[in-house]
Amino acid sequence: MDQAVKEELIAQFRAYLEQAGDEPALEEEAFSLLAELSGLRTEVKRESRQVKEALEQFKSVFATLQAGNESLSRELESRRAAEKTLWRQTLRPLLLELLDLRDRLEAGLELEIPSRRPLLPGLCRRQNQLLESLREGQGMTLRRLDRILGDYRVRALEVLDKPLDPHTMRVLEVEFRPDQAQGIVTGELRKGFLWDEELLRPAEVKVNKRDDKP
Repeated sequence: MDQAVKEELIAQFRAYLEQAGDEPALEEEAFSLLAELSGLRTEVKRESRQVKEALEQFKSVFATLQAGNESLSRELESRRAAEKTLWRQTLRPLLLELLDLRDRLEAGLELEIPSRRPLLPGLCRRQNQLLESLREGQGMTLRRLDRILGDYRVRALEVLDKPLDPHTMRVLEVEFRPDQAQGIVTGELRKGFLWDEELLRPAEVKVNKRDDKP
């Protein structure tokens, strides 16, 4: 056998023996590594389970809070609606009384002072001054009352020269005018009013009829 080949075989055998002598240490190191990996895997699983449980608890708490918040919102909304309804029910008769007062003030302003030959010119002049002062005071009160009604979003219906609306108007008189269309409002006997979009008081009107035949 060639000397070089012998030396190569001896070198390989020696390397094998050296490797075989280190196997127990390698096995121990590998076992230790596997044990650490196993422990790490177990810890990761435990932490993952804890995180999952925490997430589930968070979802449950969040769902409970959300349901409670929605329930509270519905309750508050219902309470606000009930309070608004009660407030409007309480305020409605007061607004109607203000409208009656407005009717009287407006009627007083529309009255004409009869002109007669005075027996005592000086007394008549003072009387006229007093009446004019009263009318001026009534006008100021009427304007102030209209501002108050406006603050509560009460506004007058516009009915003259409009077609009859049975939902907001009440017919008290009929007249026969060929120059006007059938059912057109030709006169306003008492003003109607809206409160927001709700009818507060219907208007009392006079409407046109084209002929007197039933």
